[in-house]
Amino acid sequence: MVNIDKVYQRVLAIANKEQRGYITPQEFNLFANQAQMDIFEQYFYDLDNNKGNLVEEKVYPFKQTVLTPNGTDLNSIGSFYRIGNIFKLQSNFDNNAENPFDKSVEVEEINQNDLIQSQNSPLTRATHSRPIYTIQDNKIYFYPSNPQDTGEYRMYYIRKPKRVNWTYMVVANRALYNPGAADHQSFELHESEQVELVLKILKMAGINLKDYNLTQSAAQEEINKLQQEN
Repeated sequence: MVNIDKVYQRVLAIANKEQRGYITPQEFNLFANQAQMDIFEQYFYDLDNNKGNLVEEKVYPFKQTVLTPNGTDLNSIGSFYRIGNIFKLQSNFDNNAENPFDKSVEVEEINQNDLIQSQNSPLTRATHSRPIYTIQDNKIYFYPSNPQDTGEYRMYYIRKPKRVNWTYMVVANRALYNPGAADHQSFELHESEQVELVLKILKMAGINLKDYNLTQSAAQEEINKLQQEN
């Protein structure tokens, strides 16, 4: 995880250099949540383009699992982002087994437009040993359909990161960091993302504050980072 106060203090240090402007906690929280989601969504672009094991490590904390009855509404799953894999659990499935996947079969997704054609062909029709699922109106439907299949499917999915919140108390007209607040939340991203978070938040602040010098400062920081990487 990335400490939210460290990010905010670094953002303030750069933004306030030569008294170029103050980013309020409310503005920071707004920019911080957008920056976190931008980086989070980039993970999956990188995964789709086979960018390596580090991305897998960054995504791992967001992996969740849930039993998924037929017709499950994805909107009912808290902070749902995207499906990973779905497995049909066999009747002899043992949650304590050393390798539970030995007693389950992966369910293949099929496009809604191809479902009817697939089900009409004996060669491609879903079977209990080769099940399929489709998503319609954000609900998951499994085939072959069986009313008694409730709880027979386990979905591995990715959740969204929690919304960050730099919480504070006002003392002598100053906002002082209060990590003990009930609604406090740091970034859930990988610790290596701290610099990237600072750069993204600075760029957002530069645009919103309409401060040319601040925008330049954020851009220069990004250029320096790229030069160091190369």
